[in-house]
Amino acid sequence: MADKTQILLRAFLRKCFDSYLLKAIIRESGAHLSRKGRSRHWILIADAAQIATIISAIDNAQQDSWRWLAVLLRQQRERLTHDEILNLVKRNPAISTNQLITMTDCTLAQARQVLDEAEWSD
Repeated sequence: MADKTQILLRAFLRKCFDSYLLKAIIRESGAHLSRKGRSRHWILIADAAQIATIISAIDNAQQDSWRWLAVLLRQQRERLTHDEILNLVKRNPAISTNQLITMTDCTLAQARQVLDEAEWSD
């Protein structure tokens, strides 16, 4: 099972126009979105593939008030360590270099290194 990341979305509903559509997009990706207690903050729980799906859906929607979430998710995705990327490759051994770069925002050199390492470790 993929490692889930927990992301705090501060003032989620106040920042988004048509937030009900954005919540539907997030839930369609398979990610879990819930309100944090009685506050205005929300918590998104998603893995790397779900985060990539949400980012691409936001970019395709061209809704300006949702851009902050795409930026936040891209920043969160950049924090993946070498071991996390390697675990992703081990779970998906047929993943291509381009798919890995898209999902993790790693460089081409990092993607090739991880794919080679995963191939030789078996």
